[in-house]
Amino acid sequence: MKKTDPVKVEEFIRVDHAGERGAIKIYEGQLLALNTLIKDENLKKIIEEMKSHEKVHFEYFENEIRKRNIKPTKLLPLWDLIGIGLGFGSTVLGKKAAMLCTASVEEVIDKHYLNQINQLDSDEKDLKEKIKKFREEEMHHKDIAYEEGANKKGIYFFLDKAIKTGSKIAISISEKI
Repeated sequence: MKKTDPVKVEEFIRVDHAGERGAIKIYEGQLLALNTLIKDENLKKIIEEMKSHEKVHFEYFENEIRKRNIKPTKLLPLWDLIGIGLGFGSTVLGKKAAMLCTASVEEVIDKHYLNQINQLDSDEKDLKEKIKKFREEEMHHKDIAYEEGANKKGIYFFLDKAIKTGSKIAISISEKI
């Protein structure tokens, strides 16, 4: 039986923990905007539902961090601030921007999780199965975002690129630090 590199597993759990927490913070920022400046009860309901899924994902990785004695990324406080700001800012720009924020992040996570799934061997079967399940749920969030108006036309093209670039940078840094 081939064993997954333990350093890789540690990096996977560290970055996934940070990413799921980041997703929660983005949704918290969006909800802050929706509870203060923007009134859209339908969008609020959609975001609250997606946030509840992210909480389940986060709790799983939080437990793995503790169980395996892995140090979380040192940059969690920074990612929290950036996540809340991104969520708030995208929502203030309007529903299309808020939904594009979700779609863009989820498209990066799709590839990220798929890469992890492909690297995990049978010795990490439970972790692999959880990541597969979470990936499916993230793809569902992406589909909802497009159904609710996300697109990459015009100025949204640049917003998509900025969000994806930031997400990829956060992933690279969080794996190591």
